[in-house]
Amino acid sequence: MSGVPRAALAAVAFLTRLPVGRVELGPEDVARGAVLFPAVGAGIGALVALVAVGTDARLTPLLAAAVAVSLEALLTGALHLDGLADTADGLGARTRERALAVMREPAVGAFGTTALGLDLLVKTAAVAAILSGPDPVLALAAAFALGRAAPLALASAFPYARPDGGTGLVLTGRGARGRLATGIVLGVAIAVAALGVRGLWLVAGAAVAVAVVALVARRLGGVTGDVLGAAAELSTTLALVAAAGTR
Repeated sequence: MSGVPRAALAAVAFLTRLPVGRVELGPEDVARGAVLFPAVGAGIGALVALVAVGTDARLTPLLAAAVAVSLEALLTGALHLDGLADTADGLGARTRERALAVMREPAVGAFGTTALGLDLLVKTAAVAAILSGPDPVLALAAAFALGRAAPLALASAFPYARPDGGTGLVLTGRGARGRLATGIVLGVAIAVAALGVRGLWLVAGAAVAVAVVALVARRLGGVTGDVLGAAAELSTTLALVAAAGTR
């Protein structure tokens, strides 16, 4: 199988729990597939939106949004939610070393639980509001595309924080910056192509989330897989909030 199909399959396998067949994919495939993360995100967002729109006629908008957000968690294996929870728990530690240790612990603490609850509440409410506006499928596709571009921005700006490596290590490094930059541009292009000038508001929402998570990365001395996951989750949520506010 040639490079482009392998990269696409690697992007799908890395961001979702969808089966990609019996193709063996390695870290280099994921690194090449990073440029397609926003495209995969747009597909996830469109699917989530179609479920929300399809159930909205029989349920209330809030219930339809809750069903759709639940589908996203199932489709992605709650990967980014886990990253958000672990990163939030790390914020409670007093030192960088302790924060990195806390983020590897399997248990979820008070900071992580609170972050998850607030994130899911805001995300669900935003999706429900978007359902009453124009082009909900395009709006969610744009928001999720930007959410998957967000970790690329952090990976291009910071080194990996753990000397022993981890899940997100494949995205960092100088050699990957060209692909990461292309992926970021693709995410912005999808948002603008889907929503026109309105898409720039979603870009701004995602950028705010990236800036916040960048402060965490600075404190840790770099990014980890959890930090990149938190960036994806928060950027998606704030982009959805922007979409809801401009509907």
